[in-house]
Amino acid sequence: MNAEIEREDDEADVENAGAADAETDASAVSDDGTDALDEGEWAEARHLLYDMVSTPSVSGDEEAAAEVLKAFFEAHDREVWIDEVGNVRAPADDAVLLTSHIDTVPGDVPVKIEDGVLWGRGSVDATGPLCSMAAAAVETGVSFVGVVGEETSSRGAWHLVEDREEPDAVVNGEPSGWDGVTLGYRGFLSGTYISTSELGHSSRPEENAIQSAVAWWSRVADFFDEEREGVFDTVTTKPVRFDGGPTEDGLAVESTVDVQFRVPPRLTIDDVREVAEGELTRGGVHWNKPIPPVMMSPRTDVARAFRVAIRNVGGVKPRLLRKTGTSDMNIFAGTWDCPMATYGPGDSDLDHAPNEHLDLAEFDSAIDVLVDVCERLDDD
Repeated sequence: MNAEIEREDDEADVENAGAADAETDASAVSDDGTDALDEGEWAEARHLLYDMVSTPSVSGDEEAAAEVLKAFFEAHDREVWIDEVGNVRAPADDAVLLTSHIDTVPGDVPVKIEDGVLWGRGSVDATGPLCSMAAAAVETGVSFVGVVGEETSSRGAWHLVEDREEPDAVVNGEPSGWDGVTLGYRGFLSGTYISTSELGHSSRPEENAIQSAVAWWSRVADFFDEEREGVFDTVTTKPVRFDGGPTEDGLAVESTVDVQFRVPPRLTIDDVREVAEGELTRGGVHWNKPIPPVMMSPRTDVARAFRVAIRNVGGVKPRLLRKTGTSDMNIFAGTWDCPMATYGPGDSDLDHAPNEHLDLAEFDSAIDVLVDVCERLDDD
């Protein structure tokens, strides 16, 4: 199965003034490239994309963008509402649930269009996939949810799996390129190691809490330092914050280490947690809610529908991908037992980048693919 998958988001003369204004406006439209929004079959979707990218939607502050998205579905007479956590929900035909995230990471990327390319924060991760799915949902009548908080806690996805029934199939929105579909992600486990030792003179030979923390993490990292082909199949270990020193009362030394693990589908979250806890000689680890790894077969109905649709739209061989990060698809797959995949326009190498941008022609092609996939799965 894996052999098929690549390894790897003002007023004097009114009449004349009016003519001059119109001339200026036309020039401005031409100069800033926004005339490209009116090109092609999916012009309305392009305008939605531009409006969404122009609306800041950093995690935790997605309300304004959610209202723009909600208005798009209302304009098409779709049932739609914003739920208690901020998700935009437009239920319909559950033969397919299209879902992507509204939020973006921080970062000011000036919004502009040059040579048919839209620049701006979120254009790739994941406002481009989100808007392509909104357009496809309106076109085909399938269910849609724009979720919040994917870049932080995935609160929108966690709420969704607890609050609604399982659909027949799920397509999650993240950049894969219009001709690629993602079937696998590594899982995510994070926690905080805490250790305390009695404060003593630095000349004493006994190991203090800081030394214990360093030694513990070194043993854990060494355990997972193995030779494997490709990053996807390895456990990536990362300490992301280290604090230590005397406590306020001056009687002890305390150390804390925030750690993260990326877990491949060949292992479980419990496998990694057991190793980390087995290397403890002092202190303990407080674990956060984990996200399990996922690897879907390329032979599911969803994967087949994408392969056919990509060939139909562009006449190219589809790319089947595995990603070394984690997405909301992991959460959906951990709860719902239905076929799914992740798809969306854009180069994932531009995720969170200062030069994030999306080709509008690719955006259009992605909508064509999604429409084909939804119609195919609905027929099945």
